[in-house]
Amino acid sequence: MSDIDALQGRIMAALDRIGQGLDGLEQQGGTAGGDDELAQLKQALEDEKLVTAQLEERNKTLSQRLKELEAADSAASSERKAGEAARKDALRKLDAELQSLRLANQQLRDNNAALREANQTGVIEPHLINKSMMAELNGLRAARAADEAEMKTILTELEGALGAGAVAAVTDDASNGDARTEEA
Repeated sequence: MSDIDALQGRIMAALDRIGQGLDGLEQQGGTAGGDDELAQLKQALEDEKLVTAQLEERNKTLSQRLKELEAADSAASSERKAGEAARKDALRKLDAELQSLRLANQQLRDNNAALREANQTGVIEPHLINKSMMAELNGLRAARAADEAEMKTILTELEGALGAGAVAAVTDDASNGDARTEEA
């Protein structure tokens, strides 16, 4: 861009010099040889004006393209940031669900240990059985939630890689397949 500006400045200076030369010739009242020179100078002036106009048009075109590229880059950057935020959110949810699953599994292990101890002593305690069943249900729920969070994380990554439209089509096909399986 600075090269174009420099060339434009040089052309404008040349045009000024040509104009000054023409003014000087007009004041001297040119001769027959001066008429040819005057015609050549006028032609040179017209050529320089044409070149200047072309350079100005090219400069405008390049400036417009630069603005378009900057806008496209800004839009792409915004999309990347949104995708990164979605991935971070999905990973946070997955981590929370996995922590819940770990807690439920620990409760299940603790209850099973208490049941084994009660079984060894020969005392059957219904509340331990109930606690064990509740811990098992919580573990199953947590496992399902963790699986869902993992699936959402995978879908988020696929959307980032393939685009939202392709992933939506695949998930629609998969859900239609599940519906057909349930009907059968």
